[in-house]
Amino acid sequence: MLIRLLGSVLPIATDVSIEPLPLARAAAYGLLIAIAFAAPPLAAAGRTSAAGLLRGALAPLSAPSWRGRIVALAAGAAAIALAIGSSNQPGLAAMFLAAVAGTLLLLAGLGRLVRIAAARVPRPRRPLLRLALTALYRPGARTEALVVALGLGLTLFVLLAAIRTSIDANIATTVPARAPALFALDVPRPREAEFRRTVKRVAPQAEIRTVPILRGTITAYRDIRVADLKTLPEGAWALRGERGLTYSATLPESSTLVAGRWWAPDYAGPPLVSVDERLADALDLKLGDSITVSLLGVERTARVASFRRIEWDTLGFNFVLVFSPNTLADAPHNLAATIDLPKGQEDAVTRALLAPFPSVSVIEVRGVLAQVRDLVGQVATAIAAAASVAIAAGIAVLVGAIAAAREARTYDAVVLRTLGATRAQLLAGQVIEYLLLGTVVALVAVALGLAGAWYVVVELFSFTWAPDPVTVAATLIAGLVTTVAIGLAGAWPILSARPAQALRQI
Repeated sequence: MLIRLLGSVLPIATDVSIEPLPLARAAAYGLLIAIAFAAPPLAAAGRTSAAGLLRGALAPLSAPSWRGRIVALAAGAAAIALAIGSSNQPGLAAMFLAAVAGTLLLLAGLGRLVRIAAARVPRPRRPLLRLALTALYRPGARTEALVVALGLGLTLFVLLAAIRTSIDANIATTVPARAPALFALDVPRPREAEFRRTVKRVAPQAEIRTVPILRGTITAYRDIRVADLKTLPEGAWALRGERGLTYSATLPESSTLVAGRWWAPDYAGPPLVSVDERLADALDLKLGDSITVSLLGVERTARVASFRRIEWDTLGFNFVLVFSPNTLADAPHNLAATIDLPKGQEDAVTRALLAPFPSVSVIEVRGVLAQVRDLVGQVATAIAAAASVAIAAGIAVLVGAIAAAREARTYDAVVLRTLGATRAQLLAGQVIEYLLLGTVVALVAVALGLAGAWYVVVELFSFTWAPDPVTVAATLIAGLVTTVAIGLAGAWPILSARPAQALRQI
């Protein structure tokens, strides 16, 4: 059903197939998690005496035995090992699970602090506020579970809103503001001046930048042959297939030198190359190491002279390898060009280039950006769909916590109604209780959600941190209102309980 619903928004082709191994793994997850959560209460139930049951639901039950805890820990550890072992990126999976565990422990600790603080603060004079406050620490209160459920859901709401708005802001503002209007590929090098005149004739305000472009393959680095590697180093994507190569007498505009020195404009010594710092880290390159590339079947070796930090979001021509001119200038090659234009002149420039330059390919950047936006939107939708499972789990925990405390809350409601409390007063007390919890949890959820979103946006996607505060706040408030509404919906049957009928069962 999900494939049918989400197939059109996913950035990959989807189809329905029955795969035994994933189904078996899913069944193993279900079994291990069920054992982990069922073992402690089952062990406690086995140790509970009949007299304890006769004392009523509010009497404290026996603590879980060590046997139940050991079984639960073993099942939980097996589920974690299965998750990490079956992942294509075990390190990322372990980091994610550690973050989830830390978040849950933090929320559980916060729930304990809320219970302790509620028991120690001075008693308010107003009955409804006092009733809501005492409900947080009375016997049978599920404060810790409610805080975990509320915190998990609100943290995910903030996380998704911050990630989505940051990515949208980067795509909508940063990239188009710095991107050229047109790309032109395969411009004949001898006709560069004619190419410039043709563009200027149609768009006099156009800014044209040309770079030499060649296609080559990295065949060796640090005297290591790429063909001899059984697996490529992580992050060394430039070793796969052909790469765009160029040479330049000056440092490219979209690059910043982070180590080494750039060669002189008239440099004529041994071949040199400047390397993207991320590729250098992946290959463990040092200044002075060698890199060999194959051009038209001929290998050329250069020494690493510097490392650069590349601003990829400019959408200009950025190259992981930039060689000194004397390394590649004698090889057959053409030029590539970026053209900055006032908006609306793209079609005129493209038509002007068709006849005199039939071999030149002109690409409009706005079309590329539209595809990028669609792709990012699809990925964000897929992430939101996956995270909605966790949000649904948080809501399920919330409903479960409310259901687990139903008998105790029914007891309180019946006693209070017998003493003259109205249904509206009891409902108001519930609202105040959930608002107190929600306010505390919302502050923690904002901190956790924004921290996680920052890591994803800045560290994983390498985007600028630019969440929309209004959207994040609106999402948080909507999530808080939703969870409070669910809590009140679960409390409504309790308020409807008939005192006479309930008192006969106490």
